[in-house]
Amino acid sequence: MTLPILRSTNAASTPAVYEPLREFAQLQQRMTDLLSTVLTGNPLTGAGWTPLADVTETDDAYLVEIDLPGVDRKDLTVEVAGDQLRVTGEIVEKEKVGWLRHRTRRVGQFTYQTLLPGGIDTEHISADLADGVLSVRVPKTETAKPRRITVNAG
Repeated sequence: MTLPILRSTNAASTPAVYEPLREFAQLQQRMTDLLSTVLTGNPLTGAGWTPLADVTETDDAYLVEIDLPGVDRKDLTVEVAGDQLRVTGEIVEKEKVGWLRHRTRRVGQFTYQTLLPGGIDTEHISADLADGVLSVRVPKTETAKPRRITVNAG
């Protein structure tokens, strides 16, 4: 059995388009802001957006790579407090000539935060910006590095 199709020519009665991915992204941003407020005690009001990033681990360090095309290094701040890495900054909008018809590039203030495991060497953290990618290398302490144990025959 099929159900009848209800059609209306009245635009006001047309249901809105459901966009679950957009709603999920908005929910994720709200949860990130809420978690940051809980962890740091500082609300991220006006923090803008969060750039895309990868966090990888090697035997001797953690590497955080953040996509920041168009960012000048003078507009970046990289901080480590305890086990939290925080990168803030701003992509300054360039002056446009002509009419802007479509925009997908992000501009304005951004914040990226991640929690790092214990055993990091905060004195030797380095950050490099090249080709629109910020690479932050967080070395591990000697005690946090894996070491090979020799197995003796008995």
